[in-house]
Parts: sequence; C-alpha cells; structure tokens
Amino acid sequence: MHAQGLTPILNVSDIVASFVWFEALGWKKKWDWGDPPTFGAVGSGVCEIFLCQGAQGGRGNGGVKSTFGPEGDVTADKGVWMSIWVDDVDAIHQHCLNQALDVAWPPTDMPWGVREMHLRHPDGHVFRISRGIGGH
Repeated sequence: MHAQGLTPILNVSDIVASFVWFEALGWKKKWDWGDPPTFGAVGSGVCEIFLCQGAQGGRGNGGVKSTFGPEGDVTADKGVWMSIWVDDVDAIHQHCLNQALDVAWPPTDMPWGVREMHLRHPDGHVFRISRGIGGH
C-alpha cells in the first residue's frame, strides 16, 4: 500500500458549533453537506478533518480537568486522540487560552522528545499539539 492521504472523521454532537470551535482554534471551515448540514470539513494548511454529526465514531467528554499528570486520566475522554505538529506550541497555547478553549495539559517538554500540550474539543476529542525537541 502507498497511502495518498489520511483524513480523520470526528463524531460531533453539533456540527455548526464544531465549525465555530475549530475557527476559534484558527482552522477554516472548508465545506458542509446536507440541509441542515450533518457532514463537513475543516482545514489548516494541507491538513483536513471531516466532521460527522452523530455518527462515524465515538465521542464523549470524560469530565476530567487534565489528560496527563497525577490528577489526569488518559482514559476518560472517549473521542479520537490525534497529534497536530506545529512550529510553536507555546504560541498555540496562548491563542487557545485567549479563545477560552479547554486546554487539558499545558505545554510540557516530554521525555519522548516533544514539547506538547493537549486541547480538548467539547465532544471529548483530544488534540496533542506538539513539536519535536532535542533532535527528535
């Protein structure tokens, strides 16, 4: 197999609210389908994510404040976890705080060679926003 691309599909409870959430993150709504829409896409650079209202996968905000750490629970959120690779984790973190988005783990230099933060979508999808450090 030689994959030409990969587009995750997130199950969301409210596609319109999800478009607004992604726009607050700095992504753009690319298209929607249906009347009213139940399927669509958001994008940033060459990356795209499909959103499907009420189907195609699981979701569920676990209700915990943190994903990692002594108070955290990596199993609580039932949505998709995915990594987004960026140039400046700290700038994204500040942007997320300014937009009042749910930061579930602050920027931290992790032992596996990345600086990462976690951002939680209202439906329990967790984005590991990362950049390599120390030659990784």
